[in-house]
Amino acid sequence: MNELSLQDRYAPHSECFGCGPANEKGLRIKSHVEGDAVVATFVPAPHHQAFPGMLNGGIIGALLDCHSNWTAAHHLMERGGLDRPPCTVTADFHVRLKRPTPLGKPVRLVARVADVAEDRCVIEATLEAEGKITATCRGTFVAVKEGHPAYHRW
Repeated sequence: MNELSLQDRYAPHSECFGCGPANEKGLRIKSHVEGDAVVATFVPAPHHQAFPGMLNGGIIGALLDCHSNWTAAHHLMERGGLDRPPCTVTADFHVRLKRPTPLGKPVRLVARVADVAEDRCVIEATLEAEGKITATCRGTFVAVKEGHPAYHRW
């Protein structure tokens, strides 16, 4: 695993709630490439609670969305032989909550490319807690061009 996360390497000043290293109140996920997957570990805090001891579904969605987005950006960078990832945004994503996700213990995000086109990737991801998949995600992430509000955000 590379020492620096994709976020720290390519977007250290990003203020995204889910993955921005510069957002002190954000989730600040750290995505790392491991073989054909991109993985991250996150420890939910008490203020991420939905009900006693369980992680909020909106936080689960944010984790899967940002982690999948970085998976797409990294894949498009590698595929295009670029030195930096293109800025990608979420076109759609669908989360399935399979079972409650406990707070206070590490959760693991694992994402892989399911399909790719010139400027977009479909990503499939899972969130695991205590060795069980608690949520899944499938989404489309698109590289944006100049003129889009997110262009050059990292």
